[in-house]
Amino acid sequence: MKLISVVLSGGAGTRLWPASRQAYPKPFMKLGGSALLEQAIARGQACGTDDVLIVTNQDHLFLTQNLVAEMAQPPRVSYLLEPKGRNTAPAIALAALAVAQQHGRDAVMLVLAADHLIPDTSAFVANALQAARHAQQGQLVVFGIQPTGPETGFGYIEVAKVGGEAQPVIQFVEKPNLATAQEYLATGRYYWNSGMFCFTAGTMLDALEQHAPQVLSAAQNAMASSQAQAGQGTTTTVGATQSITRFEAHAFGLQPDISIDYAVMERATNVTLVPAKFGWSDVGAWPAVAAAHTADGKGNTMACDDHIDWIDVDTSNTHIHIDTQGHKQVVATIGIHNAVIVHTPDALLIADKAQAQDVKKVVDALKQRHIDSAQYQSTVLPSSVNRPWGTYTTLKEEGGYKVKRITVRPGESLSLQYHHHRAEHWTVVRGHGIVQIGDVEYPTGPGEYRYIPLKETHRLTNTGEEELVLIEVQVGDYLGEDDIVRLQDNYGRA
Repeated sequence: MKLISVVLSGGAGTRLWPASRQAYPKPFMKLGGSALLEQAIARGQACGTDDVLIVTNQDHLFLTQNLVAEMAQPPRVSYLLEPKGRNTAPAIALAALAVAQQHGRDAVMLVLAADHLIPDTSAFVANALQAARHAQQGQLVVFGIQPTGPETGFGYIEVAKVGGEAQPVIQFVEKPNLATAQEYLATGRYYWNSGMFCFTAGTMLDALEQHAPQVLSAAQNAMASSQAQAGQGTTTTVGATQSITRFEAHAFGLQPDISIDYAVMERATNVTLVPAKFGWSDVGAWPAVAAAHTADGKGNTMACDDHIDWIDVDTSNTHIHIDTQGHKQVVATIGIHNAVIVHTPDALLIADKAQAQDVKKVVDALKQRHIDSAQYQSTVLPSSVNRPWGTYTTLKEEGGYKVKRITVRPGESLSLQYHHHRAEHWTVVRGHGIVQIGDVEYPTGPGEYRYIPLKETHRLTNTGEEELVLIEVQVGDYLGEDDIVRLQDNYGRA
């Protein structure tokens, strides 16, 4: 049996704002010591495969590559890069086409979400291998989660009777209201839909052809368009273990925005449910994050680094998440109960746990106020942003100026670029590099300063063996991240 782990790494995780942003979404959040995406990849490896296909947004490629490179045992990874999100049916259709092309129609696809928390890996592996056996028999397998309460945030799957064995699916039903969810639990015939699947590439392609031919046709066109442009760098190979497929934006955007449940699973007759015998959380909102941490005697949980000193007076069942970026902080709560407190360098969230699902409304409101770069930062970018060459952190921004801390990894370079609206002042505080301004290159070390005038081409390269740290002060009438004109780039962004 050829098993391929397919990880769907999309979505912005808006209900976990401000820790989760569009440019640094939920799969990269750390729970239990590692990022959720890393855990998903490792679960696939534990099932006996080192072949991983990751479907993700093109803007998250370098962030994902860095995460994979830092794993103790990096797998063989192929990437399908989405120009924009088009839901799970197009993502799975493209993945099935890629797997069939690279590994054959009989290859088994274990489709995992990048943002689930599953602590018991051995139990997951046992279930996954059970699912793979059904997949080899031509079944479309879905993992069902036995409900622990009348949850209204999940879809449900009806079977003959909740039990320990795999069985045919009677129907999929959408997220119910509370009264309907209570009825589902009372019948003893419903599981939660985990959003994880297993099938062969051929079985899924046949199901798409029968039940959603428009999805399959659009995916085939998108794939053909990407292959037609392969000579222009659409498909590249990184080392001997990675392939990267980029899609032409117009052809990709013609794919229907539809879930795999609507497109295929609700219509197919060869669907089998394998009941999960492992703990599972979709970490969909802050109470689920809190539940993933060990509570103290008063039910309080904390996700902070060693720089936080939390003094809780008459506080219970409260979760705090603090990102200090190295600054020592004292956090004091008095008379706080059943709350979530999330503090990042540029945003503060205080919410009743009972209303934590409404965090998405905050993000929607911020998007409606999207009129300047500061608000763009609040909704899209985290305060620390990963780039293929390193990171940048916005330390201060007011009218007319912005201060950043920039880090560049050894051997890496920023793009050769210029700006229409701002000049920049660079001071290296650690490491050594070359600052190119115009056609002149200046070796620059700790304590040395360089000035980049408005519209002057410039570039920074780390020539040392340690991380280079730079303080940048931008001065101008517009300081948005889109005021970058790239002339040359090592990472395909020019």
